[in-house]
Order: sequence, then structure tokens, then C-alpha cells
Amino acid sequence: MTEQTILEQRSARSAFSLSGVTKDFGPVHAVRGIDLTVAPGEIVAFLGPNGAGKTTTIDMILGLSEPTTGEVSVLGVRPRQAIARGLVSAVMQTGGLLKDMTVRETVAYTASLFADTRPVDEVLDDAGIRAIADRKVGKCSGGEQQRLRFAMALLSDPALLLLDEPTTGMDVEGRRTFWSAIRADAERGRTVLFATHYLEEADQYADRIVLMSRGRIVADGTGAEIKALASGRTVRATLPDPDAAALTSLGGVDSVEVRGDSVIVHAKDSDAVARYLLTETTARDVEITAKGIEEAFLSLTGHDDEGETR
Repeated sequence: MTEQTILEQRSARSAFSLSGVTKDFGPVHAVRGIDLTVAPGEIVAFLGPNGAGKTTTIDMILGLSEPTTGEVSVLGVRPRQAIARGLVSAVMQTGGLLKDMTVRETVAYTASLFADTRPVDEVLDDAGIRAIADRKVGKCSGGEQQRLRFAMALLSDPALLLLDEPTTGMDVEGRRTFWSAIRADAERGRTVLFATHYLEEADQYADRIVLMSRGRIVADGTGAEIKALASGRTVRATLPDPDAAALTSLGGVDSVEVRGDSVIVHAKDSDAVARYLLTETTARDVEITAKGIEEAFLSLTGHDDEGETR
């Protein structure tokens, strides 16, 4: 990052913050009161089901819309001021590419729109697409086009980078290369906020996960902390002809699934289930696991019956 960008980051107490933010669209309450502060250099996953209010919140951080109430600050100034200074970039999932231009021409054209940018070859290297620089955009795969958008976003050397489904269409190697580049940037002070439907990716690569549901933040913490909020564990065992009724009657059992010779029990008291299986049945290969990020996501977002949001 340039010295000026680093100074901008260090002079701000936060990369961005939202205080008491709401956003209404007529009778629809898209965001219902958000308080969120993200420090410089954090990699934050922004998760939530469709209609949770993520897009509306990101639009306000980007200065594309104003909150109905509350305040949004980006690097200590209003969002549009931060955008005008080239301190914020966004990588969207679709759009923004001309299919008849080459990868290098696309990046070079985008660079011409800025007064001061990083070298074209440098951002192509960071995005892992230098090898396809002379390829027409229309001939690039979905994952390659997404990495092209990433390269374009890096041109202004932003202090804050917002990513919408950043690895859609990428293969395993492409994802690994992409996240290595993101981690290296974060270590130099760049802040990254990304929205994704790949929950395991959020768990693996984010320093912090912010989970929204129905316009509110329902969880905020590390992947381990988020998973810990989903109470209970899963007990798996090999057991021919299990007595599902007997298992269900045990205290703290939420559900019992029978799959051939396997039984899967979701329970708050996994010890009681394991004790029963080992002492009262012929079960073998008993395994107890904590709930994963997907179970936590469903547990924390799946029980709100309020009206729709965006």
C-alpha cells in the first residue's frame, strides 16, 4: 500500500463504522438498527440469508444510499468522501466488463480513469491473471473474470475493499491464490469486507464473522465464537435397527436421523446420548462433533418471523 493510504488508515480509528443505522423503503424496514465497527486490517465475512439486509448495508458503506437514521463513517469521513479519495473499492459479482477487450486492456482502461494508480502488471500479478493478460474478456471463465474485477479494484490501492461473492466460479487453486493475496494485503493494513454464500470459506479465511438476519446483527465474532452460539452437538454411530423413539426420549435430544446402519442424533446433552449408545445398545464407531458454521448459520437466522427486508 502507498504511504498516503497507510497514513489515511492509521489516522482513522476504524476502517468503517455504523452507529444506530436504519434504512426504510416505505413500509419495508431493510435495516433495523445496526452498530458495527471494523478495525483497519481486519478481514470480515458479512453473512446472512437472502433478505437479511446485507446489500442495503453495503450500499450505505459505499455511499450509494443514505441511512434513514444513524451515521455511517468510512476512514473517519463520510462514505462518498472516502470514495472520492480512492480509499474504497468494491468487487461486485457481475457486470462491469467489456467482452471484446483483453484482460490487460480492461485494467489499463480502468487505470486511465484515476489520477494515480498502481502499475497494471503489478495488479495483474496480485490477482493471479498476468498469464492471461492478452486473452479477450469474453473468453475468460467466470472465475477469471472475477479475478479481473479484483485486479481493477486494486488499482487505486484502496484502504477498504468490499467483495461480493468474490470466489464465485473459481476452482480450488484459484480460490487458494485469491485468499493468499487477500491475506497478504490485510497484513499490510488493507481492510476487507466480503459477502459470501460459501460458509466454510468464511469460517476458514475471515478474522471475524458478522451475521445478519431480518435487518439486524444477530452474531459478531470469530468463526469459533459463532459456532459456539449454536447450542448442542451431533452424535454419530453405527447401529443396525436403532430405536429412534428411545433416543428421542432422552433429555436434550433435538432430532434423530436414521440412515441405513447409521444414526445421527442432534442433542444439547451429547454425553447422555453417547452414554446410552455405549451402555444400552450395540453401537460402535461413536463420534461426537460440535456443530459447524452451517448449523450455526441456520440456528441463528432461521427463527425470525418478522417482515421482509432487503
